[in-house]
Amino acid sequence: MLPVYLFILLVFLNRYVFGLYIRLIKQHKLRIVDESYEPAVTIVVPLYNEGRSIYDTIVALTRLHYPKDKLWITVVDDCSTDDSYEWACKAASENQHVRVLKNPYNMGKRKGINHAVREANTEIIVSVDSDVIVHPKALRELLKHFTEPDIAAVGGRIHVSNPNENWLTKLQTIKYYFGQEHLKNLENGLQSVLCLSGCLTAYRRHVLMELEPILENRNILGVPIKYGEDRFLTHQIVRKGYRTMMTMDAVCFTKAPANLKGYFSQQLRWKRSNIVDFIVNIGHAWKLHPLLCLQYASMLLLLLVYPFVIITNVARGEFFELAMFHVALIAMFGMIYYLAPSVRKLPPWLRVHPISFLPMAVLMPVAYLLLTPLGLFTLDTSSWETRGHQGGGPATAPVPGAGK
Repeated sequence: MLPVYLFILLVFLNRYVFGLYIRLIKQHKLRIVDESYEPAVTIVVPLYNEGRSIYDTIVALTRLHYPKDKLWITVVDDCSTDDSYEWACKAASENQHVRVLKNPYNMGKRKGINHAVREANTEIIVSVDSDVIVHPKALRELLKHFTEPDIAAVGGRIHVSNPNENWLTKLQTIKYYFGQEHLKNLENGLQSVLCLSGCLTAYRRHVLMELEPILENRNILGVPIKYGEDRFLTHQIVRKGYRTMMTMDAVCFTKAPANLKGYFSQQLRWKRSNIVDFIVNIGHAWKLHPLLCLQYASMLLLLLVYPFVIITNVARGEFFELAMFHVALIAMFGMIYYLAPSVRKLPPWLRVHPISFLPMAVLMPVAYLLLTPLGLFTLDTSSWETRGHQGGGPATAPVPGAGK
């Protein structure tokens, strides 16, 4: 077991210690901003079965602190089977800068976004998920980081909007914190973030158009892939030689799954995305910064090796040792969260007790053990797991909503 623990230590050092070091020595570059940059912007919101909440998302976008004559909002409905389209059209009828498009058939999130990007004529495209509420100042915080022509994408910070709903949302609140404040340190310090969330990310439109043929024809062995769009797009941007980064000052809020079915559905989608990303981009990893290449390779090994470590320990009767290792590791992360200055600055309703992270000692091995092989054998799925929808749908013509 010693080699396994040494490997885990290497992953930890690379993702956290080296990442923090790189962020500290590169922070002067991350702080360079251009407050005067004020381009025309199109916000694209891909939509499927959000119901009433899409109305709230759109209304929040219309209240962004940005000149109204430079801001347009396009909602792309992917053949929703509920009343999402009607709610989106209601929001569009109340603001002339909002329009709603309906895909001719269910074509997936990325192709819907591509459709909207082609029709836009603004310099910047901002992707916002349909279940997200964006802070009024977030757009300006994103834009001021486009200080150089080769900075192609800037992502924002995601907060859980229902952190104290139950034990599972509390756990995810801490998980989101580490995913953004620590796991991205190395990538952000090198301005090569490999996954910017569709919840809130701004892109240069010409870069999206440059990548459109790759995005439109994404497949593995001829099988179209409709999930993991955000990770795939960001990685393609980096492969083209552009820079990508995150800012913690551009904030949005999303609702975390409050039950295990929703949580594991989300995690399965992310596992598939990771697997596909490794399959497609492992050959490019050696061209990244050495520390970033090491991180990429170590995460691939962790994804593949970790399930076997669990099985081996259980087979040898060493379950207690493995369980204590997980509890100790998770407890350490909980303490880091509790002491973090950035957490203490948050309002009380966005913070949770660090002990809430302890169930991760069970959820993490279960997710790796069950979801990794399941994700590997279901790479050809065409569903929106978080919406419960399979590919296909009524073939209706694109319909612009009121307010076009």
